[in-house]
Amino acid sequence: MSPALPDGEDAPEDGALPESVVAGAASRAFGVYLHVPFCTVRCGYCDFNTYTATELGGGASQASYPDTAIREVSFAAEVLWAAGLPARPVSTLFVGGGTPTVLPVADLARMVAAIRDTWGMADDAELTTEANPDSVTRESLLGLAAAGFTRVSFGMQSAVPHVLATLDRTHDPARVPDVVGWAREAGLAVSLDLIYGTPGESLDDWRRSVEAALGCGVDHVSAYALVVEPGTRMGAQVRRGELPLPSEDDQAAKYELADELFEAAGLSWYEVSNWARTDADACRHNLGYWRGDDWWGIGPGAHSHVGGVRWWNVKHPRAYATQVEAGVSPAAGREVLGDEERLLERVMLGVRLSDGLPRDEVPPTGRPAIAGLIADGLIDGAAALRGTIVLTLRGRLLADAVVRTLTG
Repeated sequence: MSPALPDGEDAPEDGALPESVVAGAASRAFGVYLHVPFCTVRCGYCDFNTYTATELGGGASQASYPDTAIREVSFAAEVLWAAGLPARPVSTLFVGGGTPTVLPVADLARMVAAIRDTWGMADDAELTTEANPDSVTRESLLGLAAAGFTRVSFGMQSAVPHVLATLDRTHDPARVPDVVGWAREAGLAVSLDLIYGTPGESLDDWRRSVEAALGCGVDHVSAYALVVEPGTRMGAQVRRGELPLPSEDDQAAKYELADELFEAAGLSWYEVSNWARTDADACRHNLGYWRGDDWWGIGPGAHSHVGGVRWWNVKHPRAYATQVEAGVSPAAGREVLGDEERLLERVMLGVRLSDGLPRDEVPPTGRPAIAGLIADGLIDGAAALRGTIVLTLRGRLLADAVVRTLTG
């Protein structure tokens, strides 16, 4: 079961944006997120908006999806033009899912071409696709590069078979170095995604996974704490007492170990859950989210943001296709952020970055708390004196608490 969409106001059928989105648009990058909502199997921990072939039902299919997504691209271009936004080439494209690479490379290439033909691509555009290690071949990775992709993010999750089994991951961990090598042969930058805190995973298991990822020689790694959502199969197993949840201390120890090993291998954190060898290796698309740039989300359940207006599409591919084919917005709802909401969001996202948050962007009510956060070892005191709020290692573990303190 995928998570419920946020509450919000009704979105207009024509997708019209308020005049306010134009202010400052020329200084904001424009990205595109393309959601491919298909997987071969559903992993037990997953609550993303994804569907297997048997879950799709009538009116939606993998074969028809590229044409539907391309129609939303055309709709998006009309909405942005009507709002008076300046023409901006796509600086980043991120194809996520689901497992985008369950689609034929030709379909992915066709959707990329439609986006390029509609808006153009910046000369240094970053084009990323997610993939599972068992969903690509040497030939398909060459095809992705030929289609314009510059980067691939593999869902490695773990190198330990019993951990992968608990997560319902189907790939052979021994295949990961092979696919990384094939991607590099194709000229693609590579990132590996890891998950820590799986029930039954020991600290030694986690060390083995981190060392295996580093052994592939990649320049970017993401490491996320497993969150067991109530509507998932794993959530039911935990509720029935079949799987034990890790303690907060266990999660913290694994994060600290990962940070230590990544740093020793030359990868530095640039966001709480992301490490890169150099600034050029960071995921620019995700940085656009954290810095408040504009992006249009294509596909069922995809979220968009333009100039302080956020909206989200209907979730099911069938409902999505019906609305797109009818020429109306597939948005299920939206919200227009006020000045206070935008400031709070800026704090929430900005403090997660190693670049930090300018001290003068902290709400006046939160500034008196900075000294206490420094004393508690959650904020770097020297950086704060220079005017920037930067989390310490301990602060990264308690980032949500820091945000609550600064915005409370």
